Amino acid sequence: MDYEYLIERYDRKTVSVMVHPQKGVIVKVNGEGRIKRRLFDMGLTPGAYVYLRKKAPLGDPIEITVRGYELTLRKSEADFVLMTMKENK
Repeated sequence: MDYEYLIERYDRKTVSVMVHPQKGVIVKVNGEGRIKRRLFDMGLTPGAYVYLRKKAPLGDPIEITVRGYELTLRKSEADFVLMTMKENK
């Protein structure tokens, strides 16, 4: 499925700027080579829903729920994941 229309149509942010309890949908994973492959291997692919569980006081690390499991990312890794935010309900 092509998620490029979400990038153009809605506001987009990186996972690193999310605040608790925001939710969103991944629209693009930036980066090249090893880092992009690593993020894909962890399940951070376009179309995946993300929920911010916890964030350390200084913003690093970040704990999210994606595809039904908890994942902890460094802020530098989270900067590569571009998403659209969903309203909390």
